[in-house]
Amino acid sequence: MRIVADENIPLLDGFFGSFGEICRLPGRQIDKQALAGADVLLVRSVTQVSAQLLADTPVRFVGTCTIGTDHLDLPGIAAAGITVASAPGCNARGVVEYVLSCLLALSERTGEPWRGKTVGVVGVGEVGSRLVTTLEALGVRCLRCDPLLAESGESGLVDLDQLIAGADVVSCHVPLTREGGHPTFHLFDRSRLQALGKGAWLINSSRGPVVDNQALAQVLRSRSDLQVVLDVWEHEPEVDPDLAHLCALATPHIAGYSLDGKLRGTAMIYSAFCDFLNQPAEQQLAVLAPHAGEAALQVHSGAPAEWLLARALRWVYDVRDDDARMRSMLRDANFQAQRRAGFDALRKQYPLRREASLLQITGEKALPADSHALLLAAGFTVR
Repeated sequence: MRIVADENIPLLDGFFGSFGEICRLPGRQIDKQALAGADVLLVRSVTQVSAQLLADTPVRFVGTCTIGTDHLDLPGIAAAGITVASAPGCNARGVVEYVLSCLLALSERTGEPWRGKTVGVVGVGEVGSRLVTTLEALGVRCLRCDPLLAESGESGLVDLDQLIAGADVVSCHVPLTREGGHPTFHLFDRSRLQALGKGAWLINSSRGPVVDNQALAQVLRSRSDLQVVLDVWEHEPEVDPDLAHLCALATPHIAGYSLDGKLRGTAMIYSAFCDFLNQPAEQQLAVLAPHAGEAALQVHSGAPAEWLLARALRWVYDVRDDDARMRSMLRDANFQAQRRAGFDALRKQYPLRREASLLQITGEKALPADSHALLLAAGFTVR
């Protein structure tokens, strides 16, 4: 068996090595020639997989080790009789921690306490629902918008225009769709961007075209009150440096780039592949995953609860580091080709990042009840 895989997928040998030869390639270089003689294709989000790409190849299984599938021609692939698998929710915790770090950074930038704001979550699937759960556990009021869930009869949801009117912060977690009853392409067009409340914060870590980037740049030039965070861009890997300059935070599509999320993605596709082969899954992520070590943060028990929460969240992940790396790349890149290469390099060479569940927080004595509760709500282990 021959497996063609994106070189950025971790634990390929551990999960798939026993099945046959693995050919690793940069995701954007996977083409029809590379698939000659391939039985399996494993990708991440940068590889556009169409029925045309797969036509006249022996590929019969396509797995994307990502939560989204907008880079896959699902109807065309299905019509060709090829099995497709994705990894819904694999990076959800990483995205939640990304949003929390953004809220901390924007709070510092504006001087406004983030836990006192109303956060509107657009898209309440695997990622959005976990974000809501975490924020509400931290005492943050949330509004939820998801028309598909509303149509299924779920209560407690608002429509998008109500959310925009009532939220101080809007965080996007929808898939990219262009058809159907609720397309998300340019969901945030000029009209909705203009409708954001005075001083609103907008965070997009879903897909770039969910926000009309050209309209956003125009709105930001006339509304300095808005604070915008973009992790995803409309024409990736190309990034408009002028738009990035207007954003409060700009990062290279890494919101869910925790190592743990990537490992879960590989494990989920391995399990789906074993189902495809109708054989038991013999490999286990708990065995193959690299040991995280004893990650511990010792804090002063008398420190204010809010400070402890911020300290712990930033110990795990600080979005300002990724923002600095992105701006440095854009500053040094004089041509479009350099920016495209720089964007991909930031993702390929991304620093090791683990998740909050691996961090144990200790004090010289028992933490006060409010501190203990906040840290537990954020996903940490406290002892």
